[in-house]
Amino acid sequence: MEATAATQQPAGTSNPYYDWQAREGIPVITGLQIADLTEVALAPWERMGGLGAFINMGTKPSDVSAAYLCEIPPGGQLHPQSHMFEEFAYILSGRGATTIWNEGQPKQMVEWQAGSFIGIPMNARHQHFNTGQQPARLLAHHNMPRMMDVVPNERFIFANPFVFADRFNGEPDYFSGDGEYNTRNSTGRPAWKANFVPELGSLSLYDRSSRGAGGLSVLIEMAGARSHIHMSQFPVDTYKKGHVDPRVKGSDPGGGSLLLIVAGVGFSLVWQPGDTEFTRLDWKPNSLVIAPKAWYHQHFNTGPTPARYLALVGGGETDRRPRMADVSEREGGGQIEYADENPEIHHAFEAELARNGAVCRMDELSPFCTSERTSERGQTPL
Repeated sequence: MEATAATQQPAGTSNPYYDWQAREGIPVITGLQIADLTEVALAPWERMGGLGAFINMGTKPSDVSAAYLCEIPPGGQLHPQSHMFEEFAYILSGRGATTIWNEGQPKQMVEWQAGSFIGIPMNARHQHFNTGQQPARLLAHHNMPRMMDVVPNERFIFANPFVFADRFNGEPDYFSGDGEYNTRNSTGRPAWKANFVPELGSLSLYDRSSRGAGGLSVLIEMAGARSHIHMSQFPVDTYKKGHVDPRVKGSDPGGGSLLLIVAGVGFSLVWQPGDTEFTRLDWKPNSLVIAPKAWYHQHFNTGPTPARYLALVGGGETDRRPRMADVSEREGGGQIEYADENPEIHHAFEAELARNGAVCRMDELSPFCTSERTSERGQTPL
C-alpha cells in the first residue's frame, strides 16, 4: 500500500505549532521513516545557536509525533533554554555536557556521549555543550504541539518564570545516572526510574514474553514527566507479534510512537485495520520510524545482533493504564497471535533472512515456519 505521510500544514489552515515552526525557518522532515538521523541535512537555527531540523512524523498533519535534531559544532555550545513542555534528548553522535538549573540555584552538570539519554525537567533552564573534536548531534522528543494547542502563546511557552520544584529542585545527584527499578507504577509493568541514562544500549531490560519471541522491555520514567517512554529488545532471527491499541483502533489516525533504533537491523510493517497490504519501514542503528496511532505495527529482526529500540509516544501520552495492546485479539485486545497473522508476513520474513544467509528461529512459535531448529548465526535455538 502507499502510505500517507503528514505534511507541514494543510493550505488554508492554521495550527499554533506549525505556525511557530514556520517562523523558526529551519527544515521540516515529514513521513514515516528516516533512514539515518546522523545524515539528515540541517540548517542554522538562531533560537538554539546551532544547526537544526524539525521532525513531524505521522499520518495526518494535525497530529504528529514531534521531535527535532540539533547539532553543536566542536567546542561550541547552544543558547540557554527553558520551555513549558516535556523534552528528552538522545545523543546520536559526539560527546559533551549539559548544565541544568532553576533560577537562584546552583547548576547541575551531566556529561554525555553517543547513546546517552537525558530527561529535561519541565521549564528548567538548560544549556548543551560540545566538549569533543567532532560535531555533536542530538535528537529531542517533546510534547510541545499539545502544550501550544492548549496555550498558543510563545511567551508563555518560552519565557515563563514558573519553577516546577516538584519535578526538579536542584538536587545535587539528580543526574547522577543512578536509577531504581520501579514496579509500583500504575501500569504494573517494570520501569526504570532515572533522569539520565549514560548508555541506553546497556540498560537492563526485563521479560516481556507476552509480546512474543522472548522479548524484553522496560518503561523509562524521567524528570517527573508524564510522557510514555519504553525500551524493547528482541532476539536474532525473530519477530514480535503485530498489535494495535484497541482503544483507538478504527479512529482517525495521527501521531503515534516514534521508534528510535538503538541496535540491530531489520524492518517494521505498518498497516491500517482491514488492509491486506503492508507498508515496510527498513531500519538500522540511528534510524527513526513511526508506529502510527490506530495502525497495526510489527517489528522484525533480520540482523546478526539483538534488536533494541526506544519508543517515544507522540503527544506526551499520559494514559498509563495497562495497555490492551498486550492482550490477544481473541480476548478483546489488540495483539495478533502468531497463528492468526497473515501467513504472507512470515513467508516474507523467512525470505529476507534467506537473502542474509540466516535461518528463521520461529519454528516453535509460528505454525507457518519452515526452518529447521538451527541457525547459521550460531545462536542457541529458541
